[in-house]
Amino acid sequence: MTRSAVLVTNAGSSSLKYQLLDGPEKLLSGLVERIGEPGGDPDHASALRRVLAELPPDVTVQAVGHRVVHGGEAFREATLITLEVLEIIAALADLAPLHNPPAVQGIRAALVALPGVPNVAVFDTAFHATLPPHAYLYALPYALYTKEGIRRYGFHGTSHAYVSRRAEALLGGVDKLVTLHLGNGASAAAVLRGVSIDTSMGLTPLEGLVMGTRSGDLDPGAVLRLGEIYGLEETSRLLNKDSGLKGLSGVSNDLRDVRAAATERARLALSVMTYRLIKQIGAYAAALNGLDALVFTGGAGENDAQLRADVIAGLGFLGFELDPAANAVRGGERRITRAGSKPALVIPTDEEGEIARQTRAALGL
Repeated sequence: MTRSAVLVTNAGSSSLKYQLLDGPEKLLSGLVERIGEPGGDPDHASALRRVLAELPPDVTVQAVGHRVVHGGEAFREATLITLEVLEIIAALADLAPLHNPPAVQGIRAALVALPGVPNVAVFDTAFHATLPPHAYLYALPYALYTKEGIRRYGFHGTSHAYVSRRAEALLGGVDKLVTLHLGNGASAAAVLRGVSIDTSMGLTPLEGLVMGTRSGDLDPGAVLRLGEIYGLEETSRLLNKDSGLKGLSGVSNDLRDVRAAATERARLALSVMTYRLIKQIGAYAAALNGLDALVFTGGAGENDAQLRADVIAGLGFLGFELDPAANAVRGGERRITRAGSKPALVIPTDEEGEIARQTRAALGL
């Protein structure tokens, strides 16, 4: 008996991540690297053909769901890819120069390799398309928004969408929720009755929380000063690649390495990161006019018990009290606050599963 499955792809500049999903069941997953480099596949089309050759013989690809980082204001939901849609995604490369061009390459490869199979774009920005103007506008000349599209868009949308929906199911409904996607990249979202009303990343993924190598929020005057000293290209590299935990600690962008180092600079980096997280949650409690629950997800959010404990220790004024034994448990969905406390949950994210779900929904499957 032939099974129908959704192929989920995430194309990077020299890589192609993929998963094959039949409902919640993962049939295949992997990563093709060194695309376009010596010893690797010459292009994404060649890499995808190699992936397709690995598919189980009893599986038919019924659709391909593509992760696309930036949908701008053009796309508010998962969208069936046509030539016109592909042209718009390519044109949005100015907003995501490192991410949208590889996605376009991956889409084109899939269209050629699987003729007649529908392809769907699932956008990181789509979950945050519900932000109201007072949350997404910057206090810049308005024409920079209308003509150049400079505004807050937000990212990690598939992760925030998945864990907010799971939190609602686990809690039997929740009105005012903050979701924290914490990994090398990190973002927070304020979710009101399932709808994103604010998020910490902005025009690009550089804004917001302290991350592995990204600075997060910074005085624009500091950016201007850095530009004067180093030039724009070097300043961009510094803020995106050499800042955050890596820059502050002098150790690594990996939270595990920074915690293990136990140097004064490492402790300072952890303090800055945690302080900013607590501030962000407090700000979103104000934006939501209260807070009913909190969700941790992402590599650090799911696995670093000390980070969760430190964050919740700063949220007593909002009614959160840690259950240390529950917090120490590893793996799976779980509540980590005491009975009588407001719930804080750990929910492992499933971005690929969410992309597959949205792909099926867009096609009515």
